[in-house]
Amino acid sequence: MYTFSSKLKTISFVLMAIGLLGIGYGFYTAPKDIKEVEEILAADSHGTHAVQKEHGSSSESNSHEAHGSTEENHAETNSSSPKHEVSSDDEHTEHLNHVLHQLQNKPWSALYVACIFFMLVSLGVLVFYAIQQVAQAGWSPVLFRVMQGITSYLPVGAAIFFVLLILCGLHFNHMFIWLDPEVVATDKLIANKTSFLNFPFWIVRAAIFLTGWCLYQFYSRKNCLAQDEASDDLLYKKNFKLSAMFLVFFIVSESIMSWDWIMSIDPHWFSTLFGWYVFASFFVSGVTTIALVTLYLKSRGYLEFVNNGHIHDLAKFMFGLSVFWTYLWFSQFMLIWYANIPEEVTYFITRIQLYNLPFFGAVVMNFLFPLLILINTDFKRISWVIVMAGVIILMGHYLDFFNMIMPGTVGDSWFIGVSEIASILFFLGLFIYVVFTALSKSPLLAKRNPFIEESKHFHY
Repeated sequence: MYTFSSKLKTISFVLMAIGLLGIGYGFYTAPKDIKEVEEILAADSHGTHAVQKEHGSSSESNSHEAHGSTEENHAETNSSSPKHEVSSDDEHTEHLNHVLHQLQNKPWSALYVACIFFMLVSLGVLVFYAIQQVAQAGWSPVLFRVMQGITSYLPVGAAIFFVLLILCGLHFNHMFIWLDPEVVATDKLIANKTSFLNFPFWIVRAAIFLTGWCLYQFYSRKNCLAQDEASDDLLYKKNFKLSAMFLVFFIVSESIMSWDWIMSIDPHWFSTLFGWYVFASFFVSGVTTIALVTLYLKSRGYLEFVNNGHIHDLAKFMFGLSVFWTYLWFSQFMLIWYANIPEEVTYFITRIQLYNLPFFGAVVMNFLFPLLILINTDFKRISWVIVMAGVIILMGHYLDFFNMIMPGTVGDSWFIGVSEIASILFFLGLFIYVVFTALSKSPLLAKRNPFIEESKHFHY
């Protein structure tokens, strides 16, 4: 049995405490009205604030893009409405309102990115576990309890995330502009999507998806633990069928989830590859987390049946899925960039112009680094190399979610500051506490799995 060390538990509590303080600070310092925004812009013009760049015509255009609009969309909307003269004062006030919403969104967006990232990491592990069950893999059963420990975070993360979605629907922030009736009334494109993008249907879908994932997590773990005391393989067979049904449910729910919770932040833009792209990002993050937790437990003297062959296979998955993510990233980017359709390409223009460093930095961290390090077979067996690669991959995919969400919520009013770092620290501390508490509650070996002996003696 694993014992959750007091040192690691203390670290998790400290991370959560620091994270909560930073999150509170982020909300407290967010501007409350236009007057504060003017002061921030004035300070920025003197080089003392890094939130807002130039606030001329380009900034006004970017603020419109941050709310999911393009010039073509505005032109279409304006052509269908009575023309009227807009004074420079009205334009300035409108611009200040946009910036106010962006800056108010910043702590919310930081919280949202960290919350969804850690939740989807645990979901990625759950999917990997289900695939191992359905494939009847012989190499991985010695890692099942590690996977189950990591997936124990899913119900906790899902509960927090669902609360965040409800707060979005109650207009605590302006992250999803299609939730604003005024925007829907003046934007024909968004108005045409209201049969799908409306709060009651949206939140019901979220409840169904989160509940379905959590139910599989609960019952698959329960059956696996009960199998240890069983005299036959009925519970294993039950888990096999349950895993197959879950994967079908997941395939459908994951695509819709990616539209609902991420792509709808930019409601004028869409990509048919987006569901796969989001999946690849959190799936490789999940496998990487399995490798890191496994290596930590091995370093503490646990998981004696996990050998270099298991570690090597996990590293191979890290490498292969990183290449898969890059394939989807390039495919989505190339097709949209080459077609150059204004309502599609604006998604990448915004990110290249305003998020140049995190946008291309994510590619380096998620592709070039794993390619150069993990392509070497020998390196896949060296613990410190895998840990280094794993940390970089996880940081890179956090940046990936940052790039997917932030441009549509805060526009050019972004920087990685207290809110972003504090949100990561809080959810990292919570993740560590929940996962290692779950690991300490059951044996680390699924001793009655039909393939456990094959897994114990697995070598590559």
